[in-house]
Amino acid sequence: MSDNASGFWAKLKRPSTKYSLLALLSVGFISGIFFWGGFNTAMEATNTLEFCISCHEMRDNVYVEYKETIHYTNRTGVRAVCSDCHVPRDWGHKMMRKVQASQEIYGKIMGTIDTKEKFEAKRLELATHEWERMKKSDSRECRNCHSFDGMNPEKQKLRAAKMHKIAQDDKKTCIDCHKGIAHHKPKGMKEDDDD
Repeated sequence: MSDNASGFWAKLKRPSTKYSLLALLSVGFISGIFFWGGFNTAMEATNTLEFCISCHEMRDNVYVEYKETIHYTNRTGVRAVCSDCHVPRDWGHKMMRKVQASQEIYGKIMGTIDTKEKFEAKRLELATHEWERMKKSDSRECRNCHSFDGMNPEKQKLRAAKMHKIAQDDKKTCIDCHKGIAHHKPKGMKEDDDD
């Protein structure tokens, strides 16, 4: 080891009047691990189906609809939960989405959609925001499970295979055509929204 390197480590190990720098770094490192572990655990806990339907606004409205769809029950037993469609997987986009979703706490406190009637009155607005977000991200969350490359047109119905080919050629994204895939479509949609 060079003299500079050994001198550096000697300074780290040398006791100060209170703590050595090495001890402070060790405590900081260990604290960081505990903080990150706790933070990550909280992030994962808020991505569960149980968390998403823990408020009656979701449990009594969109969850009931979702339970009627192929994303909930299908022949293969593969289930997509709320976070699979509404929360990106990669860390950066996930954090941005979590910050954005924190606005829902304000809505909860203010009672914005706390009744079926209020929810239905806001459904088109809420859906439009989600469709815009998905369109902007090229349906990133859909593509976690679905991709044009992974599709076998020969095993699709003729109409589906044709429409997927057109969508691929026209650079369309999943949400352009699949707006009612997991929840009821809002009343008052414009005709061009109803693909």
